[in-house]
Amino acid sequence: MKKLAGICMCACLCACLALACADVVAAQTSEGHAPPKVLSISREWVKPGKTGAAHEKTESLFVQAFERANWPTHYLGMESLSGKSRALFFVGYASFEAYEKDQAAQAKNEALSAGFAHASLVDGELLDAFDQSLWSYDEDDSNSGGVNIATMRYFEIERFQIRPGHEEQWTEIMKLVKPALMKGMPDDHWAMYVAAYGMPQPTYIVLTPMKSAAEIDRTFAQGAKFVEAMGPEGMKKLNELSASAIESSETNLFAFNPRMSYVGEDWVKADAFWKVKAAKPAAARKSDEKTSAKP
Repeated sequence: MKKLAGICMCACLCACLALACADVVAAQTSEGHAPPKVLSISREWVKPGKTGAAHEKTESLFVQAFERANWPTHYLGMESLSGKSRALFFVGYASFEAYEKDQAAQAKNEALSAGFAHASLVDGELLDAFDQSLWSYDEDDSNSGGVNIATMRYFEIERFQIRPGHEEQWTEIMKLVKPALMKGMPDDHWAMYVAAYGMPQPTYIVLTPMKSAAEIDRTFAQGAKFVEAMGPEGMKKLNELSASAIESSETNLFAFNPRMSYVGEDWVKADAFWKVKAAKPAAARKSDEKTSAKP
């Protein structure tokens, strides 16, 4: 929720903001492209010099393991364009029960488990750290608008750490911000999630999908319309509530990477961006090496 963060921070300097929307990710729901109720996020903090092709190569091992198993649950991988070098992997579920069943099924599949273990070992050599978290969809404070994530290229992700005991003030903030955003910036859509496990409580993320960076320019250009929709009294109240309730906030930009994602055929059909040329099996590569070996 870059807009909100901007507002909350600009509140002390001036007034301006930009928003964000949540991951309607790998749980590629065909039901009107609705955001998944439960979101699993894995973060990989990549060592300097190990990003790009090197990391894509190790991540392809995970993709290949899931493809061989023809696994029904998909995931979306993305890389940071700001902040510390890292990769995020989003998996969406209809419920925590669905998450549990998927994890149990993976554990029972010996071939998938073996492939996953090998990939984790190889990929781990490139990482500084790794963590996982589970999030619950906040429908009341979202404006998803039925966005088809398969046609997007970026996520702008805003994280809000709320001071314990100030949850009611956060609710007041959203009651002010959401209608003003919908009025002043009608083209913006977002989904909000609240941390259930793996993050300090209470923490919220707002994720905004974008087709191009031109949408960032548009958002900043429309900031004045948000301020106008809020009005002087509304901005004053927003600044006061933000200063009291928000302990910290951060906004970052991530680019989708099809080579680090395991998506369904519906995504490939929706956008050729997701059609990645399959890597040759190890046996075939060794055969090529023998026949084309240098003297």
